[in-house]
Amino acid sequence: MMGICDGRTVIITGAARGLGRAYALAFAAEGANVVVNDIGASLAGDGRDTSAADAVVAEIREAGGNAVANYEDITDWDAAKRIVEAAVAAFGDLHVVVNNAGIVRDRMFVSATLDEWDATMHVHLRGHFCVSRHAVDYWRASQKAGKPVDARIINTTSGAGLQGSIAQAAYATAKGGIAALTLVQAGELGRYGITANALAPAARTRMTEQAFAEKMATAGDAFDGMNPANVAPTVVWLGSERSKHVTGCVFELEGGKIMIEDGWREGPAIDKGARWNPADVGAAVDRLLADRVPPRAIWGTA
Repeated sequence: MMGICDGRTVIITGAARGLGRAYALAFAAEGANVVVNDIGASLAGDGRDTSAADAVVAEIREAGGNAVANYEDITDWDAAKRIVEAAVAAFGDLHVVVNNAGIVRDRMFVSATLDEWDATMHVHLRGHFCVSRHAVDYWRASQKAGKPVDARIINTTSGAGLQGSIAQAAYATAKGGIAALTLVQAGELGRYGITANALAPAARTRMTEQAFAEKMATAGDAFDGMNPANVAPTVVWLGSERSKHVTGCVFELEGGKIMIEDGWREGPAIDKGARWNPADVGAAVDRLLADRVPPRAIWGTA
C-alpha cells in the first residue's frame, strides 16, 4: 500500500527526539525518504551526540523505511548546504524541509542576557533561514532545468510567538519572526512551485516538559493528547503532494485538534479625516479597545 508521501524526500531538523522524531517516523511510514538531521545538543543547545539521530534512522529502517542520519549544524551556512546535498545524494531529490530544531533559554526579561538572546535567535531564525535558503536554491535550479517542482517548507513557530509567553522573551520573539518569515516565503516562492506553512504544535517534549510540566504530564486518559505523534499526521499531509493548494498558513496542533490561525488583520478603526489633537487620542483608543475582539491571554498570565 502506497503512502501519501511515497517517494518524496524530506529533511527534518532536530529529528532525533520529541516532535522531530515523531515527524520522521510518520513521514517514513507514509513512504517518504527521511534525512534525520540532529546534532544531539542539549535543550540549551550545548554538546554533541550523534547516537540519537542514528537510533531514529535504525528504527525507520527496521520498519522497512528509508532514512539517513545527518549531524550538520543548521546555523552554519555551508553546513546547511551540505544537508541539502546529502538528501539529494542519498535519494536523488528533495521535496520537503521541516524546520523543527530549536533551543530555549527561559528567563524573565529583566534578567535576560545578551548571550541567551543571541543564541536563541541564532538557532531559530538563522537555522530556519540557512536550510530553507539552500533548499530553495536547489528547487529554483531544478525548475530552470525544466524539472517540475512540488516542494514544501514547513516552519515551526509557537503559541509563545503568536501570543507571547512570560519568561520567554527571546523564544517568543524568534517564534514570532518565524511566523512572519513564513508569510514572506509563501508570497515569494509560489512561482517556483514551493509552498510555505508553519506549525505551532503543543506536545510533550523536552522543552515543554520543563516549561509546562503539569499540562504535559500523562493524565491516564484513553487518549494521550500530549503525545508528539498526534501532531505528525498534519505535518506529513502538509509535506505531501495533496497540500499544494495550501500556503502562508499557521496551524496550531494539539491532540486531535487542528486549528488554523486567523493572523494579523485590520481591526476597528476611527478616521477623523484630519490631524488628531494629542489630547483627543485617548478617547478614540478607548473606543477602539472596546470594539476589538479581545486578544488571547499571554502564556503564563492569570
